Amino acid sequence: MEKINPAILKTKQHFQILDGLRGVAALGVVTFHFMEMAYSDYSQNFIGHGFLAVDFFFCLSGFVIGYAYDDRIGKMGVMEFFKSRLIRLHPLVILGSVLGVLAFLFDPFGGHTEVYSAGRIALVFLCSILLIPFGAMTDRGFNLFSFNAPAWSLFWEYMANIVYAFVLCKLKRGYLIGLAIISAGALCFVACRSHNLMGGWSSTNFWDGGARIFYSFTAGLIVYRFNWIIKNRLGFIGMAILLAAALTMPFSNNWNRITETLVVLFYFPLVVALGAGANLTKGFERLCNFFGKISYPLYMTHYSVIWMFGNYYAKYKPATGQLSLIIIISLILLVGFAYLVMVLYDIPVRRYLNNKRQRELAK
Repeated sequence: MEKINPAILKTKQHFQILDGLRGVAALGVVTFHFMEMAYSDYSQNFIGHGFLAVDFFFCLSGFVIGYAYDDRIGKMGVMEFFKSRLIRLHPLVILGSVLGVLAFLFDPFGGHTEVYSAGRIALVFLCSILLIPFGAMTDRGFNLFSFNAPAWSLFWEYMANIVYAFVLCKLKRGYLIGLAIISAGALCFVACRSHNLMGGWSSTNFWDGGARIFYSFTAGLIVYRFNWIIKNRLGFIGMAILLAAALTMPFSNNWNRITETLVVLFYFPLVVALGAGANLTKGFERLCNFFGKISYPLYMTHYSVIWMFGNYYAKYKPATGQLSLIIIISLILLVGFAYLVMVLYDIPVRRYLNNKRQRELAK
């Protein structure tokens, strides 16, 4: 077996505005999750399409994976690629599950822990840390990952990475376009059948998640492979406004299947292409770097608080002004917590695992 040069595993330079947009999308998802606990009617939710941030994540992932690995996966090999992705993603999958089970057991505002046996809770937790879909808890909405609901998108991210390693990394551009057309058809079918693109998080809409990442990941990869990077002067603020516009567009049960499909099919790939080509002024460099770094910790650790907030809201029904204040303060605290998680847990764990891996490769 040919020895791998450890230098090939080094991370490439980032697209800073895309990092910043990842943070904007993460904040959008967290805000959406707070709001949907209070407003079951999404038309009353000012960020009723916040869930589309996941499709943006998927599209961005296709672009970034292509940029980071297209020219070196053949040299590093499939197993090293999988190790890279596991080290990058899984420590927070585990922590998010731990926080989720703690929130379930010690929620000060309610819950029904007595309904589930210790064995059941242990099984759900094990499935959560191993990313095995298991929607088995009624008071967790039968989420595929009851202790950390957003992990459903990580499950599909892992599936996309596997398909990339074995198929997509070798696929010529023409075939990639053909695959995108097929996946676009699947996405349109899901939108027409379900009347929206909100699915993927439970056993009843499991395959909707596959359609969502099947297209968006492929589209992001196409943007990179065809070098559809559009130079522009929109900057970070301009790009953030474009992304936020998609998440806050009006929610209409009559039009969602059309508007959401158009956003995912065309608008998000365009946003990625513009974000990759936008000029970043020095004043926003630190903000984009910060947003990029805390986006994944924020995404994977916030939902334990969301469940507790949901129980609090159901019990006390705070007025609109109080509700707004609670959500704003919670967002600030969650960003701060995500930063601490990044500094005290995620970075040290990944550094330890990467150093250990480098030593093994150097032998």
